[in-house]
Amino acid sequence: MENVLITGGTGLIGTALTKLLEENGYNVRILSRNPKAKNHFKWNLKEQHIDEKAFENLHHIIHLAGAGIADKRWTSKRKQVIIDSRVESAELLLSKIKSLSVELKTFVSASGIGYYGAVTSDHIFVETDEAENDFLGQVCKVWEEAALQFDANDIPTTILRTGIVLSPNGGALEKMTTPIVSPLGSGDQYMPWIHIDDLCQLYLLAIQGKIKGIYNAVAPEHQTNTSFSKKLAKSLGKPFVPLGVPAFGLKTVFGELAIILLTGSQISCDKLINESYEFKYPKLSEALKNLFKK
Repeated sequence: MENVLITGGTGLIGTALTKLLEENGYNVRILSRNPKAKNHFKWNLKEQHIDEKAFENLHHIIHLAGAGIADKRWTSKRKQVIIDSRVESAELLLSKIKSLSVELKTFVSASGIGYYGAVTSDHIFVETDEAENDFLGQVCKVWEEAALQFDANDIPTTILRTGIVLSPNGGALEKMTTPIVSPLGSGDQYMPWIHIDDLCQLYLLAIQGKIKGIYNAVAPEHQTNTSFSKKLAKSLGKPFVPLGVPAFGLKTVFGELAIILLTGSQISCDKLINESYEFKYPKLSEALKNLFKK
């Protein structure tokens, strides 16, 4: 049985991924600041500490840890926390791998479609496009550069640039299920999304060595904020009000981070499709039907 170590393993994605990995015969270990289970191992980024038992007979690392992009207003201090929680954690993992001479089979890291920036355009972004020179773009760039250090050390590395993850257990979808569903701002911004089952399947394929490199982890169907909201309202059986939540109101409440609500472009998943990945939920209507059935 192969061992997989997950950082950020108690979060939305990590919890679902742990279940899938265990169903596929993997033994899952989770790094936690406050270990509460037998398969939890303590780590502390500030102290540069990880329980070395987590690395015994280890085969794979899935790196999901990182301070939430949208959890708090973007003060200068918060921005640094967002960056450090991603970059320094990856660097700590690599230093431990090297010092303990762990022979990893794969390293898989989360990233975000924020790599392409907080922009709304007609361009459909692909993996070979450059990172945008804004905060989100640069966060993802340094995040990925930290992950690619594993590749530079001859460890097969995969990076998943993830869109909005749709799950029945919280996350973005929970925040959108309001009594009345309305678009945000103009509603013309795109909302690249992915069903959590598809995302977890991609992580599984990565540790199985079936995909390697950088991929856009988004569904093939493009939705604007308005079209997404309409489908969401229909799935919930709730009224849709076409008058959008004013942009100035969102900026007043959220400050600079409101930009992630008000912008968005189309992201291509053709690279995955061309490598024979078949999405379980390629269409939003199918994804929502499944999620609200659970």
